Amino acid sequence: MIIQVNTDSNISGRESLGDSVRETVEGALIHVSENITRVEVHLSDVNGTKSGGDDIKCVMEARLEGRTPVAVTHHATNLDQSVEGAADKLSRLIQNTLEKLRDESRHRTDPIPPGANVEAG
Repeated sequence: MIIQVNTDSNISGRESLGDSVRETVEGALIHVSENITRVEVHLSDVNGTKSGGDDIKCVMEARLEGRTPVAVTHHATNLDQSVEGAADKLSRLIQNTLEKLRDESRHRTDPIPPGANVEAG
């Protein structure tokens, strides 16, 4: 799983921040990582130099094998909370998506095409 971290000009500490973000994302997605090819993380400070409120925005987009990308957004007062919140949301979204796919494959009435990779339930 490739994890790419992008920040706007108002976010500082890009090198160490990138390592911290990758660690958080890997930890949150470890149980579904075999289904993910890439995760893009976009961090921004919505209010720029002004302070206040939940102005740190984290958008995470995951690319699942053979599926369209899924994305979540989380706003918080600091970077750690923003990344952790988005990672938790993304983990739940991916789990739900994979569960729906498994349920759909269990309830198929048409024959499964030869060579299709469907997990046994």
